[in-house]
Amino acid sequence: MAEALSEEQIEAGLTGLAGWSTDGRKIERTYAIPHVPGAAFIMHIAAIQDDLGHHSEVTLGYRRVHVTISSSDLGGFVAEHDIELARRIEAAAEGHGAR
Repeated sequence: MAEALSEEQIEAGLTGLAGWSTDGRKIERTYAIPHVPGAAFIMHIAAIQDDLGHHSEVTLGYRRVHVTISSSDLGGFVAEHDIELARRIEAAAEGHGAR
């Protein structure tokens, strides 16, 4: 079973993931991206989530996509697989023009 990470561990895990932040209970990022490419980016995120068997909250807004990740099985705290999901999303972002 996954274990909740400390805020220091989360911050260390986010090193190199520009734009991602934490409040100690979740990690999140807002990407600047036009609406239709943003919808395609969300579909890519959904495929990554299915591949990992782990899901996050993703919202499409005006010229933005916002991602919030935590583990419901840990009471809404962050585990290593949440950091891995963020890494995979970040790797996909550039291909969609998300900044």
